[in-house]
Amino acid sequence: MAAVEKQYPVLKETTCASLLQRLQKIWDEVGENDEERDKMLLQLEQECLDVYKRKVDQAAKSRAQLLQELADAKIELCNLLSSLGEKSGVGIPDKSSGSIKEQLAAIAPALEHLLKQREERIKEFLDVQSQIDKICGEILGTSEKLGSPKIDESDLSLKKLDGFQSQLQELQKEKRDRLHKVLEFVSNIHDLCAVLGVDFFSTITEVHPTLNDSMGMQSKSISNNTLSRLAKTVLALIGDKKQRLQKLQDLATHLVDLWNLMETPQEDRILFDHVTCNISASVDEVTVPGALALDLIEQAEVEVKRLDQLKASKMKEISFKKQAELDEIFACAHIEIDSEAARTKILELIETGNIEPSELFSEMDNQIVKAKAEALSRKEILDKVEKWTSACEEESWLEDYSRDDNRYNASRGAHLNLKRAEKARVLVSKISSLVDSLVAKTRAWEEEHDMKFTYDGVPLLAMLDEYSMLRHEREEDKRRLRDQKKFHEQQNTEQESIFGSKPSPSPGRALGNKKVVGLRSTNGANGTPRRMSSLNNNGSKSVNKDGRRDSARPIAPVNYVAISKEDSRSHISGTEPIPSSP
Repeated sequence: MAAVEKQYPVLKETTCASLLQRLQKIWDEVGENDEERDKMLLQLEQECLDVYKRKVDQAAKSRAQLLQELADAKIELCNLLSSLGEKSGVGIPDKSSGSIKEQLAAIAPALEHLLKQREERIKEFLDVQSQIDKICGEILGTSEKLGSPKIDESDLSLKKLDGFQSQLQELQKEKRDRLHKVLEFVSNIHDLCAVLGVDFFSTITEVHPTLNDSMGMQSKSISNNTLSRLAKTVLALIGDKKQRLQKLQDLATHLVDLWNLMETPQEDRILFDHVTCNISASVDEVTVPGALALDLIEQAEVEVKRLDQLKASKMKEISFKKQAELDEIFACAHIEIDSEAARTKILELIETGNIEPSELFSEMDNQIVKAKAEALSRKEILDKVEKWTSACEEESWLEDYSRDDNRYNASRGAHLNLKRAEKARVLVSKISSLVDSLVAKTRAWEEEHDMKFTYDGVPLLAMLDEYSMLRHEREEDKRRLRDQKKFHEQQNTEQESIFGSKPSPSPGRALGNKKVVGLRSTNGANGTPRRMSSLNNNGSKSVNKDGRRDSARPIAPVNYVAISKEDSRSHISGTEPIPSSP
């Protein structure tokens, strides 16, 4: 009350009692009746009550507002503690620890501290998330489009902050790794551009402008797209390097071949050492700047073209030399070709200029390689054919030797013929197995290569078949001659017993004109065996190139000598007497 009086000094002079006394005096002077006086007094009391009631209501509202502020402060305090990850209840005063204002005054410092702590924590989150978003944007290549990060203020705990910081550290490590890759790619591109003679700055700027150091940009792009384009650029440059190196090596090889062909002096060759020095180098070994520049390759191409023009005069000589090599390979492999037609075609190509020298030589080299491969595939069979023909020759010699009545005479060299005859008999005994093996090998070769195996243009299986047939006929002739000889001997014995001894011709000589030999009774001019054939022109059997028997073609391979069965019989009938009945 004293404080109110001090605040409102008028109240000391004017009180309700003094005012009422003054009112009474006024009423007395006016002459108000008691009823009016009571009515006015009641009115005054009512107005006083209204004023008190209004003041009480205001006080109640103020108290409720303070209680709401206290509750809001406590709720905010709890929310702050929760969002900051602090222990709940710390700093919250007890409800009974004082008045409402005292409780508010107690909470205010803690609330202010937590609000300040929240602001600092939000700044930390904002900083970390901004860095994370920036690095993610750099990786995705969309850093220009990113705005400010959104902070979840409901969870500002240190645990969550540590998670963001760990994520930031991982992204920073990835950024360092990506930057290292970018710099490595840029270094590789620089080296490749130097070797290829390509402008490095324009090449790297096409990938991304930030990669060009001359642009003065500190931050280099590390996005996925940049790394992908850098990798593709490196692969493209490596591909160009491989192609240019291959082209340069081909040119260098061609140059060396042309130099050797044209007998170019060493001082002229030195001028192109920068071309030939990488003739056998790998892609990684070529690191000299400008070693694979286009102008260097063009220079080598010009030189090759110049030498090719000079070489045209020797093309015929070189081509015919290669054709001769090809003919020799086919001749050794007993493959029949038309070498004269091949030479005519080569001459036409050279004179008309329809083919480049390198293409012609390459084609002929390919033919030589294929011919060597084919000759190699035929070698095993040809070796067996060689053994077969040798055995047939020995068989022919052995037959001539067996018909020689003086073979056992003590003449000079007779012991050598005896040794040869022994070896020949062993060799002749193996002819049947050798022919069977040769047939099996030939059939296997034909199945593998899907073509007929020809020997000097004649199918080998047909020749072997004809040989086997004639050999069988010869064995039959031998058997008949043995039976006839036995019959003659019986007749001669009976005639001797009646008329005395009488000379008779030796039927063993009747077989002397029928020989079954191999493929090389006579040799060609080049020393290679000729074909099998029958020397008899009267109905002898021969084999054409299709493997069919052709009675109208008397000339077959000339190394196959045989006399037909009809000739043998006519020879026998002309030299031997007709057997008479006993």
